[in-house]
Amino acid sequence: MSDLGHVLVLAGGLSYEREVSLRSGRRVSEVLRAAGIDVETRDTDASLVPTVLADPPDAVFVTLHGGAGEDGAIRSILELLNVPYVGAGPDACRVAFDKPTAKAVVRSVGLRTPDSVTLPKETFHDLGASAVLARIVENLGLPLFVKPARGGSALGASAVRTAEDLPAAMVGCFAYGDTALIERYVEGVEVAVSVVDRGDGPVALPPVEIVPDEGVYDYAARYTAGHTEFFAPARLSAEAAEACAAMAVTAHTALGLRDLSRTDLIVDSSGQPHFLEVNVAPGMTETSLLPMAVEAAGEDLGTLCRDLLMIAARRKPQT
Repeated sequence: MSDLGHVLVLAGGLSYEREVSLRSGRRVSEVLRAAGIDVETRDTDASLVPTVLADPPDAVFVTLHGGAGEDGAIRSILELLNVPYVGAGPDACRVAFDKPTAKAVVRSVGLRTPDSVTLPKETFHDLGASAVLARIVENLGLPLFVKPARGGSALGASAVRTAEDLPAAMVGCFAYGDTALIERYVEGVEVAVSVVDRGDGPVALPPVEIVPDEGVYDYAARYTAGHTEFFAPARLSAEAAEACAAMAVTAHTALGLRDLSRTDLIVDSSGQPHFLEVNVAPGMTETSLLPMAVEAAGEDLGTLCRDLLMIAARRKPQT
C-alpha cells in the first residue's frame, strides 16, 4: 500500500493509436489496483477538465499514444489544472515526439543515428515527386525506411528496398502524417531499451530484442500475440548491451525526459547501436516492450507504476 489517494489513468484519445492506448490504460489500471491503488480510468473527452476540477486526483498516469498524448498537449492541460503526472513535461514531449528534431538533438550529443531527409507533403508535391525521390535515392542509397515524422505504432511506416517501391511508401506515410522522415535503413538486430527514473537518475532496463515473424515490426506484429518473438534480455554481447543502455540513458537525458521512456534502436553487425526514435509514453499492453523489460529485470510492473505515481505526486507541476 502507499499514501496515494485518488489516481487517474488517462487512456484512449482520438489518435490513430486509440485502441492501443485503451489496452495500455486497462493494463496499468489492473496492475495498480493489484498494488493497492485506488484507480479511475478516463478518456480525454469534454468531461475531463470539469471532472478533474471537481475531484482533483493525487497524480495522473498518462497512457495516451500518439497525437495529444505524446506531443505535450494533454500534459499542458494537466499543468493548467495543477495536477501532477507521470512522464516528461510538455516542452520535452514536443521535441521527442518530432522524430527529425529528436534525431538532431541526440546527434548533437554524439549518438549515432541513420542519415535522413525530412519532407513535408507540400514540398514533396510542389518540387516534383519523381525528381525529389530520385535525389533521395542518389544521396541516401538503398534500402531506406520511411515513416511519419510524428506518430507511433509503425503506422504509415515501411521499408523500401527498390527505388520503384519508394513512391508507394511515401503515399502510405502521408496517410498518417503531413511530414515524412526518410532514413537510411540499417540492417541489424532491432532492440528497445526502456529507461526509468525513481529519483536517483535514469537507469536502463534490460534490452528487449524484437524478431517479427514476417521480418517487419509493423502494427500487427506489435499488437497481435504470436506475430513477433521477443527476447528479454536481448541476445547481445555484454559490450553491445552496455552500449545500448548507455545510448538510451543519454537520449533520455539529452531530450529532457523524466520518469520513463523507451528508446528504439538497431544494433549493426559490428555491435554498434543506432538511435531510431524515443517514446515518451511507452506501450503497456500484454505485447508491449516496457513491461517485458520490467519482468526481465525481476521487477513488478504495478510496483514500478505506483512508485512513479508517488514521485509525480510529490512533484510540483511546472509553471
